[in-house]
Amino acid sequence: MTLDEWLAHCERLHPKTIEMTLDRVRAVKDRLGLRFDPATPVVIVAGTNGKGSTCAMLEAIALAAGYRVGLFSKPHLVRFEERCRIDGENAPADALVPHFAAVEAARGDITLTYFEFTFLAIARLLAATPLDLVILEVGLGGRLDAVNVFDSDCAVLTSIDVDHAEFLGSDRETIGREKAGILRRARPAVVSDPLPPKSVIDEARAVGADLRRAGVDFRTSGDRQQWSWEGRETRFSGLAYPALRGANQLLNAGGVLAVLETLRQRLPVSAQAVRSGFARVELPGRFQVVAGEPTFVLDVAHNPHSVAALAQNLDQMGFFPRTHAVFGAMRDKDVATILAKMAPLVDAWHFTDLPTARAASAAELAASLATLPEAKHDVTVAQHAGPAEALAAAVAAADPVDRIVIFGSFYTVGGVLARGLPRQGSRHTG
Repeated sequence: MTLDEWLAHCERLHPKTIEMTLDRVRAVKDRLGLRFDPATPVVIVAGTNGKGSTCAMLEAIALAAGYRVGLFSKPHLVRFEERCRIDGENAPADALVPHFAAVEAARGDITLTYFEFTFLAIARLLAATPLDLVILEVGLGGRLDAVNVFDSDCAVLTSIDVDHAEFLGSDRETIGREKAGILRRARPAVVSDPLPPKSVIDEARAVGADLRRAGVDFRTSGDRQQWSWEGRETRFSGLAYPALRGANQLLNAGGVLAVLETLRQRLPVSAQAVRSGFARVELPGRFQVVAGEPTFVLDVAHNPHSVAALAQNLDQMGFFPRTHAVFGAMRDKDVATILAKMAPLVDAWHFTDLPTARAASAAELAASLATLPEAKHDVTVAQHAGPAEALAAAVAAADPVDRIVIFGSFYTVGGVLARGLPRQGSRHTG
């Protein structure tokens, strides 16, 4: 079977996309005898927003220091292979296939979700590869996420806000408690959210984790040109800002340096590697600005907290006569709040259907916007069958000095990137 055939098989196995339990994953993991080399540090990253950026920066710095790094992240934008990176490169499909076969053979009558099955296959590949560092990004929550069948040498909690309320709870305290489920006794727990829910602090103390909080155990400071970081025993000065754009990235970068401080005896990293890693890090779809005529901005912001950060970053970009937005989202998101935060900035909306039953239709998104007082009085609204069609219409309507913001679900940004952005020029032609 090819990788695509295995992925199709995984989609058919379980009647639910998400089922919150560790029992099935742990049972198959045990049957596989799956474990990471005890000599290889494992970092697990959870949070509402900032997980992907944190993983990417940690990976980039470790690679710059000369270490072999394995990374599991989710979801992918264009190709499934993006979910598994070894030494900074996506794992080849033919390298993944034998591990899918092994999971299938081991599971027997145990039914796994798509995420559970694919995670175990990737984890098996990472465990079979000689590595100096393993980074695992939590899929949903923490306590009952498949990634949590492994113990970390350092756990990271990025910013915490309300998302996936039907699974995790409707307030930050409840959600924080779920995400803190990845913490382990006597192991470092880095919290890069500067105002974490009290439940996170309480859970860390109850577990007996070595809690390291932003603003308490490590701090960032700086001006418009450079920044500094100070931890318990380490300090970095005169750092250039990370290549990832956005004011929120400094919070993520501070957490990354706190992780490296906890691992300094096993994985020493020089100041030069830190500078090089921050300078080289790339992560498509996270406030990704593509200069041209018009300017493109791509961001997978899909909940109120991340969209508020996107709006702030857009506001700081400078003047554009008109902003065109291509937007698609899942039906379970707080669409009204998302639209309200972006509406004052947007002159033309291009809502898009997405290729999944979970998505809100373009018509539903347009109807939600119509109820908002925040929308500009002369705003234009269009509906499209897919992200590529929405982008083509936005490009056709935009002047060279305008900007086009493509945001929302990974399906939205990925649907655009799969076709490729239009050529840069005085007027895009596709």
